[in-house]
Amino acid sequence: MVKTATIPAYTLENGTILRNVRLAYQTWGVLSKTADNVVVVGHSLTSTPDVSDWWGGILGPGRALDTTRYFVVCANVVGSPYGSLSPLSIDPDTGRPYGPDLPQVTVRDIVGLQKLLLDQFGVRQVAFAIGGSLGGMQVLEWAYYGGFVRGIVPIGVGGRHSPWCIAFSEAQRQAIFADAAWHEGRYDAAHPPVAGLAAARMIAMISYRSFPSFAHRFGRAHVNGMSEAPYQVESYLRHHGQKLVDRFDANCYVYLTRLMDTHDVAQGRGAYEAVLREIAQEALVVGIRSDVLYTLAEQEELARLMPNARLAVMDDDHGHDTFLIEQEALGDLVKRWRKEVIDPQLMVVQA
Repeated sequence: MVKTATIPAYTLENGTILRNVRLAYQTWGVLSKTADNVVVVGHSLTSTPDVSDWWGGILGPGRALDTTRYFVVCANVVGSPYGSLSPLSIDPDTGRPYGPDLPQVTVRDIVGLQKLLLDQFGVRQVAFAIGGSLGGMQVLEWAYYGGFVRGIVPIGVGGRHSPWCIAFSEAQRQAIFADAAWHEGRYDAAHPPVAGLAAARMIAMISYRSFPSFAHRFGRAHVNGMSEAPYQVESYLRHHGQKLVDRFDANCYVYLTRLMDTHDVAQGRGAYEAVLREIAQEALVVGIRSDVLYTLAEQEELARLMPNARLAVMDDDHGHDTFLIEQEALGDLVKRWRKEVIDPQLMVVQA
């Protein structure tokens, strides 16, 4: 069940003060008496805060995110249309939706807001933070809260958004901007830039998979009776474009891709490699060999520079989306690490 909390005021990295920031969130399990059995889950670009909807294979009793042992929290990021402050929210100064005028937050801002949410719960310590892609960016920012966070599991992400990833983000934004209905983000809610948003999602879907994935799944197979999209891979992309149009908003999509582009753990902290070496938590870095968006080299770099990190590599051909598709394999990796590294600490503290 989605709940909401309000952060009375928060000063963004750019100095802007946001007031009455609404955060939507969901929780599973029970907060312990010592308030230290918390698992923070970061969601990806277009996901909801309902972890059971997109990571149900690793959430639940006896699973990697064991709800009989841990209090699992996932907050919807600012900018997403699933309950938190977003371009769809009403600007109290104008009485109209913010649209493109919502002040831009950074990944660091997102985690700062989530920390205030945990403070409202009375949380004393996070057992570990976990997430992939945009969620993994949040995980790395959680590491800079020192002893408040025991462990981190960044998945399919690097320490900063690469020019390669920024280029994919910009191509998607330009697809939306090219839609005649865009109107600089001040579009009629009844006539949004659906064609542009669908095209953006199609670009994204290519980056989320891999050459072998498409080759094995589609080959050059045709779709009977579809002259406009004769190949199955075309039909697949159009299907996913339409699915996003049915549940998402173009301004939110633009906002969130810009949010991801802000990701850089070294921003304002020092030299990049030295900043990564400051991450002292036990870490499980999960990479995906077939990921063409956040390449395995980025996870290898994290594991090499973070002093207490170990690297686990998923070898499936699904590309970046492997962390969402192969949930049993991912769950096994996380569960083994958690039992070895995190569970013993929790038992000592609770004893």
